[in-house]
Amino acid sequence: MSRKAATPWGPSRIVEELALSQRAGDKRFACVIQLLEGASGEVLIRFAYSTGGTVRRGPVTLRSRDLDRLGSALDRHPGLARTIRRALDSSR
Repeated sequence: MSRKAATPWGPSRIVEELALSQRAGDKRFACVIQLLEGASGEVLIRFAYSTGGTVRRGPVTLRSRDLDRLGSALDRHPGLARTIRRALDSSR
């Protein structure tokens, strides 16, 4: 059974997910990027963070070196990579 995610547009299915582990002093957490599919088939991207394995909403901050790691991690998540790159390409 696939994992579900609640969104303002209704329930969605988590298609792909990647997590970038981070640390600030003694605090450990992860930035989570999810490729979601809504009930109507709409594609959604969610940026969140997690603490203790629980995904939480709120602001997500990526440092420059985290963005480098995100680029590498996207190589292992083709659906997320395609969707994010398509968004970036269309904004030019």
